[in-house]
Amino acid sequence: MTLLAPCAALLIAGCASPSGTSFTAPSDAPVTPAATASAFAHTLSALKPIDPAVFQSAVERAAKKLMIPGAVVLLRTPQGTFRVTVGTSELGAAKPPTTGDHFRIASNTKTMTSALISLLAQDGKLRTSDPVSDYVPGVPNGERITIAELLKMRSGLYNYTSAPELAVALDANPGKARTPQEMLDIAFRRPPNFAPGASYEYSNTNYALLGLVAEKAGGHPLAQQFRDRLFAPFGLADTSLPGAADGSLPPPYSHGYMYGGSAYALVDQPYPADMQAAAWSGKLKPVDYTRQNPSYATAAGGAISTADDMATWIRSLVTGKVLDRASQQQWLRSLQAEDPNAPKGQKYGYGISYQRFGPQAAMYYHGGELPGFNSFVGHDPDNEVTLVIWTNLTLSPDGRTTAQALLPIVLDEVYVGLSPPTGAD
Repeated sequence: MTLLAPCAALLIAGCASPSGTSFTAPSDAPVTPAATASAFAHTLSALKPIDPAVFQSAVERAAKKLMIPGAVVLLRTPQGTFRVTVGTSELGAAKPPTTGDHFRIASNTKTMTSALISLLAQDGKLRTSDPVSDYVPGVPNGERITIAELLKMRSGLYNYTSAPELAVALDANPGKARTPQEMLDIAFRRPPNFAPGASYEYSNTNYALLGLVAEKAGGHPLAQQFRDRLFAPFGLADTSLPGAADGSLPPPYSHGYMYGGSAYALVDQPYPADMQAAAWSGKLKPVDYTRQNPSYATAAGGAISTADDMATWIRSLVTGKVLDRASQQQWLRSLQAEDPNAPKGQKYGYGISYQRFGPQAAMYYHGGELPGFNSFVGHDPDNEVTLVIWTNLTLSPDGRTTAQALLPIVLDEVYVGLSPPTGAD
């Protein structure tokens, strides 16, 4: 569970206190083109009728098992829009979270960085076949690593968030501003893990580099390009990439919590048994990470958004509203199996994952994890399903990423023919 990593769909888990659910009829859902009779029949056969009360109850039970302070599930289907909220956005206060609350989206930022790179390629300002050395000096193997390999996590470069000294530094001075180059320096002190293109390995170093590539090719700061090319055109009024010195979230926002130090999110360090027991019993309280400065993430995971905005964004990206036809086809073709021995398994492409999780269901998605927050955003174009889950606890006491642990419970309420999720009782 590396910091800012995409979730592995179908992580099976059980899932704090109830808040509420709301349902809006289909007129509030995104307008879609008229489907053919066969496509309409497919959708009807793939999706369950959703009972808002049952949906709410399933999420509440699962969140309680994970000891999540607060969670939001935003679901859009042809039946309408369903909003489930659980618990509180701040421990010690009765503040139910909403789909308009700001939270740190972590690695879901990669969907934006990759889209910007594709737009710059579309404009002729770069080519995905260009070596990264054309834009950023001093990269190990930089003359042999292409932009496409960075986008698809196939550079072989060491992941800077795996470096133990970063977690130590973050805990010692959580408010400090950090630059992408400082993060790259951490990565480049280690040798690459494999030759460019030889394998897949999720590495935030790739996207730290892509942020610098975008600034060089686009001629403007990354935050400005995000705003001008992505946020403003698609009505993402509550989405931003904060400045390096800004550790705040705009109101309304959720606090973010995690047990223990930053290493538990950054370095896959498991919780020891005594720490788990103390957390389950309530003797150990989670740490409030709301104000940890996210500048160490930036293009790899520094953005802030809301569930409402993220639902609009992921649907726009997947359905071809962001890129032109040729660029969208390249984006779709970029998907490669993460494990060459499992060609039908999880795939990763230009800042997007894809997985089939049932006979009639598949999603383009990403996940986000950093100290304080965990999230999932996905869109299923075949069945017109958009899903956003966010939680304000990174890891459950037994080390499960919380939004991803909620995912199978939610999917089981939406799709026909999925295996019953473990711990959903």
